[in-house]
Amino acid sequence: MTQPIDTSIYSAVTEAIQAEARRILSEGLVTAIVGYTPARRKGSAQPIVISQAVEAAKLVFSAACVNNLAVYLTKAKKEIPKSGRIGIVVKGCDLKALVGLMGESQLKREDLYLIGVPCVGVLASTIQPDTALTSDTIAPKCGECDAHLPVGCDFVPPQQPFTPELDKKYANEIARLEALTPSERWAYWKEQFSKCIKCYACRQVCPFCFCEQCLCDRNKPQMVETTPRPAGNTAWHIVRAMHLAGRCAGCAECERVCPMDIPLNLLNRKMAKELKELYDYEAGFEVNEKGPLVSYEEKDDQSFIK
Repeated sequence: MTQPIDTSIYSAVTEAIQAEARRILSEGLVTAIVGYTPARRKGSAQPIVISQAVEAAKLVFSAACVNNLAVYLTKAKKEIPKSGRIGIVVKGCDLKALVGLMGESQLKREDLYLIGVPCVGVLASTIQPDTALTSDTIAPKCGECDAHLPVGCDFVPPQQPFTPELDKKYANEIARLEALTPSERWAYWKEQFSKCIKCYACRQVCPFCFCEQCLCDRNKPQMVETTPRPAGNTAWHIVRAMHLAGRCAGCAECERVCPMDIPLNLLNRKMAKELKELYDYEAGFEVNEKGPLVSYEEKDDQSFIK
């Protein structure tokens, strides 16, 4: 049964974001702000960078604000000014990505002014941007989100988000796959990876793919075959999944931009589930210098060593 989701707080959230942006730019607390603005298509939104207080009126927040803006602060991107403190509008999943980047010494907290968003959810990538938000149109990631209200920000509008209990699509699909035999699971992922065209859209949109040159682009030596062939596709997606284990913020941007509809966030969530069960570790709002796959403790499980 379809459940409507109340997005009425987004109008007040937009006004609060605009007022705060105007204030911090006027007072010189930041040199620029990364946020959302209306796009050409009715009801849609896109990222924007503003540097003048008068531009604050351009900022909005709606169910169409799907982008994880954290990617614009990584060194792989060149659009954001590097001098002065930068303001950024963040949903809970975006904030987890920023926290992860801080833990990896890619960003410094004192260089950022975080404007948190009380978020009840955003639209799925397959839905028209001017569509009402419901249990049928909401992005699957939002049904499993534990961070509708980001914490630790410099400013958060006072509105309280409420998202009803929704079907946990990723958790249900993971349970279905875990019930299969190893050969059946391999056949499933082999079919998914075979669709890959090696466009690397997943890499370009991910905040944690911050290397200025990806090792997968190198040919001396060549780590991963660059052409869209079965072996190279499988290697690329497995390497990427392992690379994101314990780091992925669950923003599902990789899955949103994939032109071949490969369930990339499903794979990332499976890895996150393994890290939680094996090491009691998950991405969150606390800055950690080392994740479980880059640190060692004597109490670590070693049963995998044969």
